[in-house]
Amino acid sequence: MSVDKNKKKVLKQYPNAYVDHGQEGARVMNGDVFLAEEYFMPNTFDESKAWEYAAIACRTTQNFNRTHPMRMDLSAIENKINRINKRKRRGRRVK
Repeated sequence: MSVDKNKKKVLKQYPNAYVDHGQEGARVMNGDVFLAEEYFMPNTFDESKAWEYAAIACRTTQNFNRTHPMRMDLSAIENKINRINKRKRRGRRVK
């Protein structure tokens, strides 16, 4: 992927993200938060790699939030099961 695609993906979730050049190298920051820190991404001196690591971190965080078991409470699970059962009942009536 090009730098522009990775940068665009990160900026969509974090509009104030910027590249910070320090002694450790280049890293993408949002305020005081290093975006790829949770995933132990390696330090890099290349700005395009920094955007790539930040994009990977954003995508991984989104996937965790979507599939994490503690995300839903029981009412959400009940609603989900009710929707599935309603589709099954509707499908049996059509035939």
